[in-house]
Amino acid sequence: MSVALIIGLFIPLLGTMLGSAFVFMMKDQMSVKLQKALLGFASGVMVAASVWSLLIPAMEINAGQGAMAVIPAAVGFLLGIGFLLIIDVLTPHLHISTDIPEGPRSHLSRTAMLALAVTIHNLPEGMAVGVVFAGAQIGTTSISYASAIAISLGIAIQNIPEGAIISMPMCAAGNSRWRSFLIGSLSGAVEPVGAIIVLMLTSTVLPVLPYLLAFAAGAMFYVVVEELIPEASSGQHSNISTIGFALGFVLMMVLDVIMG
Repeated sequence: MSVALIIGLFIPLLGTMLGSAFVFMMKDQMSVKLQKALLGFASGVMVAASVWSLLIPAMEINAGQGAMAVIPAAVGFLLGIGFLLIIDVLTPHLHISTDIPEGPRSHLSRTAMLALAVTIHNLPEGMAVGVVFAGAQIGTTSISYASAIAISLGIAIQNIPEGAIISMPMCAAGNSRWRSFLIGSLSGAVEPVGAIIVLMLTSTVLPVLPYLLAFAAGAMFYVVVEELIPEASSGQHSNISTIGFALGFVLMMVLDVIMG
C-alpha cells in the first residue's frame, strides 16, 4: 500500500480519536443542544457521502446500460440495509440515549454494550472508505483518488462529534477520562479494518463494485435512519439537529464536488 492510501484509510480513525479527546477538554457533561447539533451534523455527512460518493458512482459505472444501471445500486442498497438490520438484531448493544439494551440478552457491561453499538455504526463507514479506494485503485472513471480522499475526510469530520458523543457520556457515567477516551477511540478501529478487508478483495471487486458501493450506502443509511435521526429528533431542540444535518450535508457535498 502507498503512504497516501494508508493515510486515507486511517484518517477516519483519527477523527474518532480527536472527538474522544474532548473528554479531556470539557469538565461537564455534554449539553443536550450540543449533542443534538452533533448528531444532526453526523447524519448530514453520512447521507451526503452515501448519495454523492457511493450511490451516484454506483450508477455511473453502468451508465452504458441505460435504465438498467440502477439495478445494481438498488439491489446493493437493500442488501446493505438488510446486513445492518441482521447485525443490529444479533448483537447485544446499548445506545447512549436509552438504558434499555437491544439485541439478544447478555451479561455484558453497559460500557461494553455502548461500545458495540458504536462499532455497528462505524462498520459501514469503514466499508465505504475501503470500497471507494478499491474503485480508485482499479481505475474506474467514476471514482478518483481525490473523491476517495474526500469521503475519507468527510467521515473523519463526522467522526469527531461521534467520538465526543461516545466518550463524554461514558465519563459522566463514572468511567475515568482515560478509559472513556480509549473506548471511544477503539470504537473507530473497526473502520480501517473494514476498509482494509475490502481493499484485499480489490482484484475480484470490479464486477460487483456497483453493488458494493450501494451496499455501503445502504448500511450507512440504516445507521442514520434507525439510530442517529431518532436520537437527534427526540425531545426538545430537534430544530438544532436539523440545522446540524443541513451543515453536515452541505459540507460533504462540497467536499465531494471540489475534490471529485
